[in-house]
Amino acid sequence: MNVCCYTLNNVPLIKKGDDIARIIIERTELKEKDIVVISSSIVAKAEQGLVRLDSYNPTTRAMEIAERNNADPRFVQAVLDNSKETLIESPFLLVEMEDGHICVNAGIDVSNTGEGDSVTILPADADYNAEQTRGRLKELTGIKTGVVIIDTNGRAFRNGQTGVAIGVSGIQAMHDWRGSLDLFGRTLEAKYEAILDEIAGFANLLMGEGDGATPIAVVQGLDLLSKKTGITELFRKPEEDIIRKALKRQKEITSINE
Repeated sequence: MNVCCYTLNNVPLIKKGDDIARIIIERTELKEKDIVVISSSIVAKAEQGLVRLDSYNPTTRAMEIAERNNADPRFVQAVLDNSKETLIESPFLLVEMEDGHICVNAGIDVSNTGEGDSVTILPADADYNAEQTRGRLKELTGIKTGVVIIDTNGRAFRNGQTGVAIGVSGIQAMHDWRGSLDLFGRTLEAKYEAILDEIAGFANLLMGEGDGATPIAVVQGLDLLSKKTGITELFRKPEEDIIRKALKRQKEITSINE
């Protein structure tokens, strides 16, 4: 198998209303079954632009959390307003988004905004954004592709961040190896491969962080297009998530002690 990944050069600073699909095809010639990987930050900028922190009015709860975390109360309020459940309040905010994605600070980002009091807010439904972009690429090129929207996340028990998928269209999220045989003929019983996150990490390795200005990558050589698609397949059910249960229990204990 021969797989390659490359980033697109000369991507402009994205602003509200920009056509990301057109920006892509003006900078590369896509092939059938290509997987287009897009940074969530430019999707957010194209969808709703930069958001001023002054548009958030901190509540008492936000101000209390901000004081404990040495954070801007407006930023804390933005996190609370853009999430549905708080799993950890301090020393940082770990929250669940409306679509089930769990991340620090609701994925709200102050980097590459160009303005000190502005932030980008993660798309509320990144699957929808991925589907819209994939449809637009098909409209402009006639080619069937997959689209993955990614962000960077920390990981439990490990240092450092990696790229993770937060939205997808046209690609299966997981591969089920159950029923396959290993090298010695044993039947695999519990083997789920998180394909989307592997693609996200691969692409993010080239896209980088900071001032690289390469928020779009294309992966070629993988035959993964599928009608069965959707990011929620990657999320554990709350009742099956041991770490989530432990965090909830710790939160209850902390609340009692306070």
